[in-house]
Amino acid sequence: MAAVFLLPRQEEGPSTRYMHSFHEHKNGSRTVPVKAEHSLSKSRKVLLQGACTNRDISISQSIESTSGIPQYVVEIVNTCVSGCAPHDIHLLCGWFASARVISPTLFKRLAFDNCLVNGGKTLASSQIIRFTYSNSFMYPLAFKSAKFC
Repeated sequence: MAAVFLLPRQEEGPSTRYMHSFHEHKNGSRTVPVKAEHSLSKSRKVLLQGACTNRDISISQSIESTSGIPQYVVEIVNTCVSGCAPHDIHLLCGWFASARVISPTLFKRLAFDNCLVNGGKTLASSQIIRFTYSNSFMYPLAFKSAKFC
């Protein structure tokens, strides 16, 4: 399944179009190749490089099963395409706990409201961290902090 999105053309300076195509693989991961169709001015390149922010880290949850102890699927994605990948990503997570074991290399509660994503390692552009947890309720998860380039 692939969806193509075109961003609007810039009216000031050189014209630039970006084409994003999202491809979902059999294992559930997605890749986001980006192709620039015109060159950018040097000043615009500087703005794009290293411009990743906390808004580029997407966190979503959904319920997977309601029989027995409910199961929830969490996906954490780096949507930044500038090449500057965040690392040491922490989420607000309350007293997060799961009846189902979660690999600590994917997600680990360090303290109250402090969960570490991907073992602190870099989350590459379009990389998805996906895990399932079981609990009687869904924990609210929100961005807390990360280190960017």
